Amino acid sequence: MSDRQKDLFLKSKKYIPGGVHSPVRSFKGLTSTPRFFKKAEGAYIYDVEDKKYLDFCMSFGPLILGHRNPKVEKALHEALERGWSYGACEPYSLKLAEFLVEKIPYVEQLRFVNSGTEAVMTALRIARGVTGRNKVIKFNGCYHGHVDSMLIKAGSGLAGEAEASSAGVPQGVAADTLILELGDIEGVKKCFQDHPNQIAAIIIEPLPANNGLMIQPIEFLKFLRSMCDQTCALLIFDEVISGFRVAFGGMAEITGIRPDISTWGKIIGGGLPVGAVAASKFIMEHLAPIGKVYQAGTLSANPLAMAGGLATLTEMTDENYKKINEQTLKITKVLSDWMHTYNNGEFSMFKITSFSSLFWIVPKDNVTKISEIPENLTVNFNKLFEIFLEKGIYLAPNAYEVGFVSLAHDDQVIEDLKRRLG
Repeated sequence: MSDRQKDLFLKSKKYIPGGVHSPVRSFKGLTSTPRFFKKAEGAYIYDVEDKKYLDFCMSFGPLILGHRNPKVEKALHEALERGWSYGACEPYSLKLAEFLVEKIPYVEQLRFVNSGTEAVMTALRIARGVTGRNKVIKFNGCYHGHVDSMLIKAGSGLAGEAEASSAGVPQGVAADTLILELGDIEGVKKCFQDHPNQIAAIIIEPLPANNGLMIQPIEFLKFLRSMCDQTCALLIFDEVISGFRVAFGGMAEITGIRPDISTWGKIIGGGLPVGAVAASKFIMEHLAPIGKVYQAGTLSANPLAMAGGLATLTEMTDENYKKINEQTLKITKVLSDWMHTYNNGEFSMFKITSFSSLFWIVPKDNVTKISEIPENLTVNFNKLFEIFLEKGIYLAPNAYEVGFVSLAHDDQVIEDLKRRLG
């Protein structure tokens, strides 16, 4: 780690809280300081000193085609030449919306916003507006952005009790969020019994992937669908990460379970800031200007993001989903084999959980809820991360973040991975 990297981080801390614009970038708990990157291409990212890293962070998920995919870059250049913000109706969001609605059978309308957090905020407001109820069930270990009502963790008492997990979140907001453990069918039933006709929605990552990769049994997801049907609550699938990555229709397509509302982000903007909320026409027309649920945004449906998203999604064919899944299995095998042989098996405690093009390095198989995550995960992962970083392999700098594979991670890149690992 060079003095230049240290100097940049010191300078950034003078002007920016913690030196970063998102906490996970801070390298908290690591001996290294954050790397400052200046460019990227394909499966690689380059720091300010031109060191080349094999990237498995991929901007935390949006870059399913890799950095600077030529078709996406061409679409962005063409959009830039037309103008980059209008604050008015334009045909580019219409084209992307039509493309998505025609390909995803349970969606009839959608609205573009600026981030996954904003999509969740809008989805929750719609659910409350549709049902006339206030309370929402959320699960420990699922991340839904930094909306006040979603920055809630389980309290120390009975199931369903909650407390804020961030300063600045009013207790009154926390009280309307009911927290349960993933897989807790009886807890869900009891929540509905304890709060009759008060629960507007259940929100869940159908593939929890922001606090580790905790693959849920399909029976649990089916139960949630059934419970919402019985109680007239709405089921919200937060597919900001899994949407368009595990399949074009996300986990809803894979499981065959249709949510009432979906939230999307990341991939649908091709790497530019974006989010979307999608549902039936009946639900979506509760939004202003037709309905009474208000939502607005100066940069919503930004024409650059719309062009980048459409160029990205048109590349995501069944053949390419098959290809990226195959490449992920090859990559995770290389990493797993190395961890079991390096320094007489120093990292042999680690296993790799993967789903489609997502993977998570963790010392335990079949983690499905927070309580199953080993307590020493961070300590062991940090050692591994530092070694990978020195070898020019860039993972997300946090033990609870998943790795992402892109279509740019081809066989040639896998051979380079093997060389870097030695």
